[in-house]
Amino acid sequence: MGESVYRFEEEFARYCGTRYAVSTASGTAALQIAFQSMGIKSEDEILTTPFSFFATSNAIIHAGAQPRFADVEDSGFNLDPDKASKKISSKTRAIEPVHLYGQPARMDEFLAIAEDRGISIVEDCCQAHGAEHNGKKVGSLGLTGCFSFYTSKNMTVAGDGGMITTNDEKLAEAARSFRDCGRASKYEMSRVGYTSRLNTVNAAIGRVQLRRLDRWNSLRRGIADLYRRELEGVEGIALPPEENSKGVPVYHLFVIRSKYRDRIAKGLEENGIESAIHYPIPIHLQANYRHQYGFSEGSFPVSERLAQGVLSLPMHPMLTEQEVRQVSQTVREAVHQEI
Repeated sequence: MGESVYRFEEEFARYCGTRYAVSTASGTAALQIAFQSMGIKSEDEILTTPFSFFATSNAIIHAGAQPRFADVEDSGFNLDPDKASKKISSKTRAIEPVHLYGQPARMDEFLAIAEDRGISIVEDCCQAHGAEHNGKKVGSLGLTGCFSFYTSKNMTVAGDGGMITTNDEKLAEAARSFRDCGRASKYEMSRVGYTSRLNTVNAAIGRVQLRRLDRWNSLRRGIADLYRRELEGVEGIALPPEENSKGVPVYHLFVIRSKYRDRIAKGLEENGIESAIHYPIPIHLQANYRHQYGFSEGSFPVSERLAQGVLSLPMHPMLTEQEVRQVSQTVREAVHQEI
């Protein structure tokens, strides 16, 4: 909570285009504290996607509310607004779209739903630092946005860290209290809070990383374009959504979909190339969610199909053109062997 923390908050808010930013000890904590700062109650429900890292919905439970799911879009990775709209109930307090893999969700549709139904939008931006929708940075579109600075993200603080962005002064004030033991002043407590402060050294690193973020994101988009040229038209492979007039992705991950996923992953491994599956088990099929909420296979079929077919190829700003071509060639060879 030294000077660098407050400077980082000011600079991050300015970058996102919000009035306030409140740092936390992690992205999960940012989500939890954002929900609690909204005044979430135990009977409230938060509607989100089952196809994400499970911290997305764990934070809802940590905040004392109930997670509810709607399936993802058929042509991408994110929560489907039409499917979400049909799952809203009288208990729904907010929708939590996730900008998964750095791909902006269809925010104009979510915002229209929220306005029509009198609920809030909480953006999970933990993989989408710098992504844009309709010319605005993610994290500035809903009531609040939440970011993670975990080491693998597009920018980091050399350790865990998170940030809440908002234009709501009362929400920001509550978040500042929650993240600092619930303090109203040094020895006066206004709420039951947490020790979720960002370390000053980590914040100083984050300030430097933030200044480099746009350049790194530009490099990621260039690498994604090269992957797209190399893999366009390869039988049995679906590429991630392209940049368009509404959405500018930042490619935290470059994720393909293929029925040959396991064969491709094996071929890459045999050639010394790392790949990963984000995420092999949808949230609703995790053991605790099966037990507590009664979910089973078939509950959200699109999410389940994605879990069986997604594969993350190498993606970071320092990848060379030669390396991208090598990865792409290995992918093509693996697909052709299977065919």
